[in-house]
Amino acid sequence: MIRLLEERNFPVGKIRFLASERSVGKTVTFQGESHPFERLTADAFKGVDIVLSSTPASISREFSPIAAKAGAVVVDNSSAWRMDPEVPLVVPEVNKHHIVRHKGIIANPNCSTIQMVVALKPLHDAFTIKRVIVSTYQSVSGAGQSGIGELWAQTEARVNGRAAPAPSKFAYPIAFNCVPQIDDFLPSGYTKEEMKMVLETRKIMDDDSIDVCPTCVRVPVLHSHSESILVETERPITPEAARAVWANAPGLKVVDDPANQKYPLPDEAKDTDDVFVGRIRQDLARPNALLFWCVSDNLRKGAALNAVQIAEELLKLLPIGA
Repeated sequence: MIRLLEERNFPVGKIRFLASERSVGKTVTFQGESHPFERLTADAFKGVDIVLSSTPASISREFSPIAAKAGAVVVDNSSAWRMDPEVPLVVPEVNKHHIVRHKGIIANPNCSTIQMVVALKPLHDAFTIKRVIVSTYQSVSGAGQSGIGELWAQTEARVNGRAAPAPSKFAYPIAFNCVPQIDDFLPSGYTKEEMKMVLETRKIMDDDSIDVCPTCVRVPVLHSHSESILVETERPITPEAARAVWANAPGLKVVDDPANQKYPLPDEAKDTDDVFVGRIRQDLARPNALLFWCVSDNLRKGAALNAVQIAEELLKLLPIGA
């Protein structure tokens, strides 16, 4: 988020960096200047207009209302407020009009949901989506730096003929493996990550009738999430029609040239802003169904960029000081 604020020339008058007690005394560089980390306290939000928050959900539940009461607008990256009916859940390319109804907190969706709805919204507007079947191939960076470290350590050990260290971040070794579990299992047999995709998609798309059927899988890829998606629509849909709709969709690029083996790859999506779609093809038996492959940088569009975009839209719609 810090790097994106710099890259996008976000209008900053004064910036403060808040963190837990263990980070106090450390510094961070922003626009060439060194800034100390300050301790997160209930009094820290006086005079603050926008809070870009990336904390555990428990911390957000405690401090986001305090910040909002102090007059700030919190763009929250945790799961704490996503399904609160009073809190907008926003992907600017999809539902930026929801920003105006905030009450001091705006939620940033889950990474796997964000990239999917950027691709789904144009199709829903044109053809009305009834059902989505999605399988995700999610990179280890979605589990934080410890997830990346675990993949590196296990890979290095295996390549050098040593016993790999036991998994701690994931349920099973992730090197040379796929783990069909992200987050905890629920009594339904779905995981929390899968249910986030179901519930968040319906809320963002303003349509509780959309049937979302997810399977979320962790794969040994460092950066960017990939998704295999099948959509069933009310009206007939073809690859040509989908490409035409996507051609004008914000934040989305079509990479789809099978003859030359061109399709979205997670390695190529790293450090980019767009959501990429490809492998676009008709369902073999149904004219109202389409399959495609969707890739995006989960740390960028799936988290930091989306939060900064929300802040940018917030300034456009509700200028600070208005």
